[in-house]
Amino acid sequence: MKKILTTLYVTNPKAYLKLDGGNIVVTSNHETVAKLPLISFEGIVTFGYPGASPGLMRYCLEHNVALSFLSETGQFCGRLTGELNGNVLLRRAQYRVADSETEALQLAKAFLIGKLFNQRWVLARAKRDHSLVVSATQLDAAIQQLREGLQALKKVNDATTLRGIEGNTARAYFSVFGELILQQQSEFSFSDRSRRPPLDRTNALLSYAYTLLAHDCAAALEAVGLDAYVGFLHTDRPGRTSLALDLMEELRSVFADRFVLTLINKRMVRKRDFMSQEDGAVLLTEQGRRTVLAAWQDRRSEQLVHPFLKEKIQWGLVPHVQALLLARYLRGDIDAYPPFLWK
Repeated sequence: MKKILTTLYVTNPKAYLKLDGGNIVVTSNHETVAKLPLISFEGIVTFGYPGASPGLMRYCLEHNVALSFLSETGQFCGRLTGELNGNVLLRRAQYRVADSETEALQLAKAFLIGKLFNQRWVLARAKRDHSLVVSATQLDAAIQQLREGLQALKKVNDATTLRGIEGNTARAYFSVFGELILQQQSEFSFSDRSRRPPLDRTNALLSYAYTLLAHDCAAALEAVGLDAYVGFLHTDRPGRTSLALDLMEELRSVFADRFVLTLINKRMVRKRDFMSQEDGAVLLTEQGRRTVLAAWQDRRSEQLVHPFLKEKIQWGLVPHVQALLLARYLRGDIDAYPPFLWK
């Protein structure tokens, strides 16, 4: 089993990255802030960076350390990766399936089955564990809509209907997401999902967690030799890692959403960790990002029994395992792609 390594997150928008031997040196205003051995990292994510040295970039390319550049607010800017792993036959199989409406639809359905199944599980568990403080009536209604959505997916024959089911069930899920916020309810009130930009603190956390999850999924896909930019559910768009967005659909609720709820309900983040902009956008402060990133690393190291493999792994390896299963399906080693169905 692959060993999970650490991702280095550089949140200082004034940080410059350079190479010193086998170490990465982080400087700010020409002063060294940190010096860390690069062998410990599988990826580097920078937020609002002023630059990285050519030497560091070459090291990352040669040693398959993914170097991702995000804006200070967490918007994806670009990604530097080395030579693709795997072989050209795997990627040719991926492109062939992506070009086939019928075959691509089957994979898209599998991703959405995982998404709806896991969303329903998150709501059902909240109802069971917190029955005295949540609205069972509202949760039951959303759970029923997700159940009906799962049944409808089995009969879908076209992408338009598929996306309609996805949209309807997403609205049902997020219509009751605020019920899962048990602490700091006035500071983290939630009514609906807002993305660009996030308009409240809970949405800011969700968007940030989804950015981190997308990075992990893209790295996992590239590690097994797949092209993270060619998806089956999400259509091709320049600069968008569509397959990473596909893969993360089934992991959003059980990984990212539960992570956000833990941050809020355990008071790991507070009102002071956010700032508002003139256009209404609500963003994490630098200290808030540090808090979230530290908790994200801890979350990735927690263990679970994978529902398909029946093996104990770390949560941070779940994207890698799902990417491997997807590659095995595309190669013809297994008859169907098994989505991550958490229980």
